[in-house]
Amino acid sequence: MKKAVYLCCQSTISGSPNRRSDAFEHDLTMAAFRPEFERCGMQLIEVCWDSQDADWGAFDVVVIGTAWDYWDRNEQFLQTLETIESKTRLYNSASMARWNSNKKYLKELEACGAKLIPTRWIETPTAENVESAFEELKCDDLVVKLQVGAGADGQHRLKRGESIPKLDRPMMAQPFLPSIQSEGEMSLVYIDAQFSHALIKRPVDGDYRIQSSYGGTEEAIRPSAEDLLMADKVLRALDEIPLYARVDMLRGESGELYLMELELIEPYLYPVQGSDLGRRMAEAVKLRLDMQQ
Repeated sequence: MKKAVYLCCQSTISGSPNRRSDAFEHDLTMAAFRPEFERCGMQLIEVCWDSQDADWGAFDVVVIGTAWDYWDRNEQFLQTLETIESKTRLYNSASMARWNSNKKYLKELEACGAKLIPTRWIETPTAENVESAFEELKCDDLVVKLQVGAGADGQHRLKRGESIPKLDRPMMAQPFLPSIQSEGEMSLVYIDAQFSHALIKRPVDGDYRIQSSYGGTEEAIRPSAEDLLMADKVLRALDEIPLYARVDMLRGESGELYLMELELIEPYLYPVQGSDLGRRMAEAVKLRLDMQQ
C-alpha cells in the first residue's frame, strides 16, 4: 500500500494538547479522506510540516492540508515544501504555494480578467498610509488584511476617523462590502480543475468574519451557471492544474462577483457540504501517481 501524507501543523494534528478552536475541520477532512484513500490503495498519514524527524522520501505523495500556521514562518514553510518536493511528489506544487502565499497574486489574476474589489496595497502600513486608503478607495469603511495571512488573522475592519491599530507587516486595504453580511461569501471547490461543490459562508450577527473560529456557518448551494463560469475562468488563468483549489467570491452591489481569494495552499475544502469530496480527492491523487509511474 502506498503511503500518502496529509500535511498539517502542531495545532491541528490529532492528539495535540494545544489544538486550535477550528481543528475539528481537520478531523472532518481526515474522516472524509482516509477511507477513500485506503480504497484507492493508499494509507493516509498526518505529519506536521515542521516535523524534525519526517523522512519525506519514505512517502509516495504529500498533500498540503491544515498547515494553518505557515504565515508566521512563511519562508521556512516554503523552503520545507521545496525540500519535500525534492524527495517526493507534492500537491499543490512548491512553486504554486510560493506564488499563492502572498495575496499580490491577485494582481496577476486581475490582469487575466478576474474582477477584484478595488485594492490599495500598503507595503509600509503607517497610520497615514492607511488613512489615505479611505481617500483613494472613496469609502468610509475599510477591511485591512495581511498580504501573507489567512483565516482573518491580523485583519481589521476600520471606519474613517477611528484610531488605526499598529500594523507591522505589509497589508492590503479594500472597501467593506455589506453583502458579506447579507448573502455571505461564496466558495467553489475544485479537484483537478473539475467542480466538486459550492457553499455560502456567513458570519454571526454583528460580525463580518465568516470563519468557524469566529462563529461563521456554512450552507451548501448550487451555484448559477454564470457564477460557475466566473470561477472556471479564474482557474484557467493558472499555468498548471492544481490538485485542489477553492475559489472564494463576494457579490458587489450591482450583482457582480468579485474574486476574494484563490486558495491553493491550505484551504479547508468543506467535506460536510461536499459529500463526494473524499472520493474525488483520493481518485485524483491515485491518477496522478499512476501517470507518473
